[in-house]
Amino acid sequence: MKIICVGMNYEEHIKEMGNAFPDRPVFFLKPETALLLKNRPFFLPDFSHDVQYELEVVIKINKVGKCIEKRFAHTYYDQIGLGIDFTARDIQKECIAKGQPWEIAKGFDYSAPVGTFLPKNRFQNLQNLNFKLLINNYEVQKGNTANMVFNIDTIISYVSNYYTLKIGDLIFTGTPCGVGKVAINDHLQAFLEDEKLLDFRVK
Repeated sequence: MKIICVGMNYEEHIKEMGNAFPDRPVFFLKPETALLLKNRPFFLPDFSHDVQYELEVVIKINKVGKCIEKRFAHTYYDQIGLGIDFTARDIQKECIAKGQPWEIAKGFDYSAPVGTFLPKNRFQNLQNLNFKLLINNYEVQKGNTANMVFNIDTIISYVSNYYTLKIGDLIFTGTPCGVGKVAINDHLQAFLEDEKLLDFRVK
């Protein structure tokens, strides 16, 4: 399975990172070993001093697809959830400054905690979903899928031109503004609408 992550997909996050607005979806991959499941604790790696959280809506692909037309994209997933795209920001900045690939800052082991998935038919409008992240009971990120630069169907269609999508693939759809550093003993809780889908601690 693949973990496909979309970057720069919320206007305010693009602004906070000082990036230019993309004219097409920007995405990268995390390996399967990045998955962290069942609310297990996330252990801070010793190679970074600035690991940052990025809360994202995640969809799970349910059938094989290649060069998918946007009008059919909604049929390629039936579950939706939340995940954290942990980023070693210091390493990422160093790689960018040197003109080097920065997958090492995104794809390290357990850098993609994923919570419970829900049937997408639980929600009336997937383009108007509220989600939020609490750290130590304080709200640090809040987003709504209506504010995506590229919506879910656009992402599926675009990505499938480059990679065949397979059953079980996960697509992280981008993070809203408010990203920041995590520390040992932080307690992270993520909610889709009013349902808690992620609940784990940093060790």
